[in-house]
Amino acid sequence: MMNTVSIRFTDKYELKEQIGHGAFAIVKRCVQKATGIEFAVKMIRKHLSGKDPQKIENEGRICRKLQHPNIVKLHDIIQDENFLYLVFELVTGGELFEDIVERKHYSEVEASHCIQQILESLHHCHVNGVIHRDIKPDNLLLGSKAPGAAVKLADFGLAIEVQDQTRAWYGFAGTPGYLSPEMLKKEPYGNAVDIWASGVILYILLVGYPPFYNENQQKLNNQIKAGVYNYPSPEWDTITPEAKNLINKMLTLNPTKRITAEEALKHPWISQRERVASVIHRQDTLNGLKVFNARRKLKGAVLTTMLVTSNFQTKGESGSQVKESIATLKDLDSKENKTKEAISKLSDDLQLNHPVKKTFQNLESETIRKQEVIHVTKLLINDITFGKDQHDFEHYVQLCAPHSTAFEPEAPGNLIQGTEFYKFYFQNKLTSNYKVVNNVILNPHVHLLGEDAACIAYTRLTQFTDQHGQLHIQQSEETRVWQHKDSRWQHVHFHRSDRPPLTMGPK
Repeated sequence: MMNTVSIRFTDKYELKEQIGHGAFAIVKRCVQKATGIEFAVKMIRKHLSGKDPQKIENEGRICRKLQHPNIVKLHDIIQDENFLYLVFELVTGGELFEDIVERKHYSEVEASHCIQQILESLHHCHVNGVIHRDIKPDNLLLGSKAPGAAVKLADFGLAIEVQDQTRAWYGFAGTPGYLSPEMLKKEPYGNAVDIWASGVILYILLVGYPPFYNENQQKLNNQIKAGVYNYPSPEWDTITPEAKNLINKMLTLNPTKRITAEEALKHPWISQRERVASVIHRQDTLNGLKVFNARRKLKGAVLTTMLVTSNFQTKGESGSQVKESIATLKDLDSKENKTKEAISKLSDDLQLNHPVKKTFQNLESETIRKQEVIHVTKLLINDITFGKDQHDFEHYVQLCAPHSTAFEPEAPGNLIQGTEFYKFYFQNKLTSNYKVVNNVILNPHVHLLGEDAACIAYTRLTQFTDQHGQLHIQQSEETRVWQHKDSRWQHVHFHRSDRPPLTMGPK
């Protein structure tokens, strides 16, 4: 058991800005008061973690025993009644995958060096009886922004300690897409689950997309359990046979025959990279990685939004708490929208003779279409929110089909057709005695109706002030139908129902 330290965290450290977050923990920069040295503190809220106290303390104990240049170093542990504080070295280089896409030159040699450092960290874990169980791009960081900075393995929240490398069923843990076949089959497992996930990482490092992909989780799991992956042409044609050989050994279906970290480090593609690995610049891989990064960031943002909104406006929640939730949602919504815009732009870039275009489009077409529908919906709502001049109305009309229809509370019982009603709405309703502060879309669900149509359903929260400065929130349940015509999405039908506004007090 970890000893409870009587000293308070704020006695030793000064908290600074947030630099990361997870489902039940946040990471902030902090400064040691006695020395002025900067660290990163992972603050785990005990009663929300979903873990018993012993499991929470395990992460600290595991991190303390692992001392390696390719593992983020634990500096201090403090806990109180509410939080466990894990104080780590401050790594400032950001995520490995984010750094790679900014590089001027990237080849197999660089990919080999990256995977070598990951394997070095895993070898240290495994010889010390630790299985990480969550190897993924988010947990691969760079020590600094300096060229050649060390890759560091982070986040041991799902890690476990095992005795004598014993294979057993230790429980389900990991991230979809990186889970091993034996984990998905709920079979006994061991260190090999980390090697499988690293094989997925290596595959992505070489071409910019994953070996296993499907929007349907069950189909994705079936692909992994069957070990079904390939090396599509033309992007894999320029990858050396030695690189493919290492991937095959890391993605071997039978975990007892899968290569170990120690063995992988001796593979020629790693140990003799100067002679074996290709030095040809892989711009297509960087292009693919940009979309891959944007997509995984979007999924993280959506998950965070869902976690925040799951407790939104619960019984007994005060007006100030609602305001705080709205502010959080507004920030998340802004970040999510920027990510989707980036994905849309990057997807357009891939249309320009990108050699992996066909493969990536096959993998991402459904996801990208759904993201496009959410994006144009937000554009439309943005015009309604802030559209108080003719320019915004013209932009709104451009997004609508000429004979679009709608059922709205403003026209009770009547089916609105065309855009004349909205012209009146823009010129009169939006200049009335209230001011819209923000519109937030919650939990959008997109249903693709074939190749050229889609339906999106969501909850919209509109925050506005009246002429007395009183703050209100209006909740609407909305459904929109979009048609893909002439290479763009057009709005064709809308249905909205409102709930009574929530008054929150003076602004």
